[in-house]
Amino acid sequence: MTFDPDTLKYDAQGLIPAIAQDYATGEVLMMAWMNAESLRETLRTGQVTYWSRSRGELWAKGATSGHVQTLVEMRIDCDRDALLLQVEQIGPACHTNRRSCFYTALRDGEEAVIMAPMAD
Repeated sequence: MTFDPDTLKYDAQGLIPAIAQDYATGEVLMMAWMNAESLRETLRTGQVTYWSRSRGELWAKGATSGHVQTLVEMRIDCDRDALLLQVEQIGPACHTNRRSCFYTALRDGEEAVIMAPMAD
């Protein structure tokens, strides 16, 4: 069956959540938004492209930082309203220079930073 991005369930703004996961380790790296256009661009190039809600434009991950994500496999959840992108991540995934955006844990009711920024 040929995949058609229009068969996914997007929200009222035409967006779908996309979770990026390191394909080799299973580590969750980040969550961002995609629309049909960014999804088509990702599938066309193999480089993950998201939709930037703050800038209102396509955002090719790593275009300025060099911290690109290469798509290894895309998975669609059972409701077709969320994506799991298994990627090869070059450098940090987070704009804070950490491997993952999920670097704060809640432990005993307190926030704890559990991951330091990566060395330059």
